[in-house]
Amino acid sequence: MFDHGYSSYMTHAFPQDELASLSCKGFVSHGNNSLTLIDTLDTLVVMGKYDEFEKQVWWVADNTNFDIDLCVSVFETNIRVLGGLLSAHVLITSSGLPLMKGPRSYTTELLDLAYDLGMRLLPAFDTTTGIPYGTVNLRYGVPDGETRVTCTAGGGTFSIEFGVLSVLTDQPIFMHVARRATLGLWKYRSSYNLIGNHIDTSTGHWVHNGASTGGGADSFYEYLLKAAILFDDDESMELWRESYHAINRWTKVNDWYIEVNYEDPTKWTQVSFSSLQAFWPGVQALYGDLEEAIKNVIEIQALWRIYGVLPENFDLATGKVKPRTSYPLRPELAESFFYLSGAVPDDMWLDFAKEMVQNINTITRVECGFAGVVDVLTQELYDHMDSYFLSETLKYLYLIFDRDSFVKKSPYVFNTEGRRQAETDKETKTKTETKTKAKQKKKQKQKQKQKQKQ
Repeated sequence: MFDHGYSSYMTHAFPQDELASLSCKGFVSHGNNSLTLIDTLDTLVVMGKYDEFEKQVWWVADNTNFDIDLCVSVFETNIRVLGGLLSAHVLITSSGLPLMKGPRSYTTELLDLAYDLGMRLLPAFDTTTGIPYGTVNLRYGVPDGETRVTCTAGGGTFSIEFGVLSVLTDQPIFMHVARRATLGLWKYRSSYNLIGNHIDTSTGHWVHNGASTGGGADSFYEYLLKAAILFDDDESMELWRESYHAINRWTKVNDWYIEVNYEDPTKWTQVSFSSLQAFWPGVQALYGDLEEAIKNVIEIQALWRIYGVLPENFDLATGKVKPRTSYPLRPELAESFFYLSGAVPDDMWLDFAKEMVQNINTITRVECGFAGVVDVLTQELYDHMDSYFLSETLKYLYLIFDRDSFVKKSPYVFNTEGRRQAETDKETKTKTETKTKAKQKKKQKQKQKQKQKQ
């Protein structure tokens, strides 16, 4: 399946961003920098395709240019492009695998690209609250008239990529702005330790007050836990524990998770399941709450079995698929199966993964790759194979069956786009944090002096 999807992209869409799998052509979606290829580099390594990986690393190194007059999503560019470059660099330099064995010597080419891209994303974080704008122009910064409103995930899903970039480049600014954004969101929590879904980056006012683990908020919670693990970060772990307790206390209904008003969680705002929430059991498993993880994932798997794939939305009150009926080849359920298969050895996970593989291959496979499902009730397809299908969905499914993968034997943490980042040793982490804190203290002293002069 991976070979079919990857070769279809390379044949019909490359070097454009993504594949229109029904019309067999490519199109620009996120930055016009061969998104699917960069997003999939580390999957080539997972699949053991080392020669192809080396070939494409050099293509990316020689042909990628971020100095373009183009507005991009800060969130998507971070998790897909920056994360893809960093993950590939970490694999080359730290995995111990026989990569890059050709005559040309790799040094820091992908890291250099990642640093350049990171610098171009930084202007988005120049806000009153520290919560970034949702869009940035890669050449000119935040565009005039850019909305001040962003979603919680869009503002708080940077700690892994920016943190790793800080460690690898010895530039604390990236980790600093990512942490400031996370703390900026947490600052505006309610007395119940719940946060909303969309916020004004200038005022901290919640524009959408629904609290949930669904779309718009999902990876904020994911990154609290993963940053705590990756950087041995006590502060992130404390925020995770407080938010996890609040989510379980106020949004859990039976074995599902709904949306509630963040200021008054006794008011339910959406009694429905969003397919993006399928990541939650995996995060619970990573945290060690296996009982709750298994309960939730069994419910989600049952929903998959009913429709053959997982609908974008399912109304828990009426038992109907609505309002969005599509299945865009999402990876979240496979991701949860992956984490649970490592935490709770049981052939059940293999059976679930096998069913997913068979259904995806039967329902969505087309001549040029794989296509998303417009409506799970009719199984009609639409003309798009998202980059994450190769970089996440098939990767997680493959790893469930590959019990001897190097991924399972090494200290890696996956970002929200399925990118592996090596766990940071405490010495390097402390060095970076010390620089960050020193800069913060310097700024505080400067402010105090200014006040004294006034």
